[in-house]
Amino acid sequence: MRTRKRRPWSSIARPKSPRLAKILGAPPLPASQCATALYRVGMRILILGANGFIGAAVARRLVARGHQVIGLARSIGAVSRRLPEVEWRQADIATLSKPEDWHPLLSGIDAVINCAGALQDGARDDVVAVQHVAMVALYQAASPSLRLLVQISARTEGAATQNPFLATKRQADDALRSSGLPFVILRPAIVIGAAAHGGSALLRALAAFPVVTPLVHGQSRMQFVALDDVAAAVSDALDGNIPAGSDLDLAAPETLTLTEAVAIHRRWLGLPPSRALHLPGVCARLTSKAADLLGHLGWRSPLRSTALEVAAGGVSGHSSGSAPKPLRNILSSHPAGVQELWFARLYLLKPLIFASLSLFWLLSGILALLRFDASTAHLEQAGATTAVAAGMSPASPTLHSASASLSVAMRLRRSKAWSLCLWPISHRPRC
Repeated sequence: MRTRKRRPWSSIARPKSPRLAKILGAPPLPASQCATALYRVGMRILILGANGFIGAAVARRLVARGHQVIGLARSIGAVSRRLPEVEWRQADIATLSKPEDWHPLLSGIDAVINCAGALQDGARDDVVAVQHVAMVALYQAASPSLRLLVQISARTEGAATQNPFLATKRQADDALRSSGLPFVILRPAIVIGAAAHGGSALLRALAAFPVVTPLVHGQSRMQFVALDDVAAAVSDALDGNIPAGSDLDLAAPETLTLTEAVAIHRRWLGLPPSRALHLPGVCARLTSKAADLLGHLGWRSPLRSTALEVAAGGVSGHSSGSAPKPLRNILSSHPAGVQELWFARLYLLKPLIFASLSLFWLLSGILALLRFDASTAHLEQAGATTAVAAGMSPASPTLHSASASLSVAMRLRRSKAWSLCLWPISHRPRC
């Protein structure tokens, strides 16, 4: 396995931002030597995955800095209402496999920020297409006038390096280095923000578990970084404070075990200490198999096999200096309220709730078939003729219930799922 070596700060330009210099453990560059900075107000910046956890935070920060932000996302309905100041483009990155697919999106763009990614293959995700094929096409299509491409990558060294998620990240990074484009690669540790997403949501849920805290791989080592610090690093790269060609880890120097991280989250939620119940690895494998199955139905669980495989090997690496806030300080800057506590307590109940709803509609359809006479009588009471009721009884309720069950299980759009579930209430036969 090839080991990626990071250059010391003595061999590359130093940042002029005192804050960034402190974060990255480097002395600041004198302002007189920063005339070649990339930054200029009003750059047109394309953010891939701008509706995501990191992408949305980066978009907000760049808009606040006076840039014109174009956000690319597969679904833009809700996020365009949350971030109306961003100019939105709708596209599935997995389908942008050729350079000509990118040309309309790159027209007039000064810089590209890649915040897109896919953890694991599923009903809505193709890891190779999103993280490697589409990125190679992007690099080939990028105009020579592109000032910078910032890649939000991951730590691809250490455990689980052959995992498709990390392997495609590494391949995309290598392709970017050889593309000739000016670039900065940022590799954040576990990102913690005010909102919860993926692994950070799971940490909150485990912390709120009653009586005992069930843990698998409780001694795995991990580092953290604040979402604000990741967004700040992207902004500083555009400012020219991070030299083009840099490949940087973003993490606080503090390294914690999973057990310690969950305990810190538990104190943040205002809950008393609890005993950790360390479960055998077979529990993780069974859980990940179930989560992978749900992934093929469209559900993106943080308990899928890729996440647990990476967590088993730990999420740690090179520290980026002493300034990034440790986990306690990151959480204390966003005090937990009632909503955070209820989210944490209910998070792991979500799959059970949807499974129960799906099973309810499935059983409703089966019962309609088993009780033919009762179904016919119900339709006649609603106003249908005997002939119409007899024809509709075996088919209509069963097909409706089966459709509603599948819509919930396969994670169709919420509006479609609820329309099917509420159809009997809003539609009565008129005969």
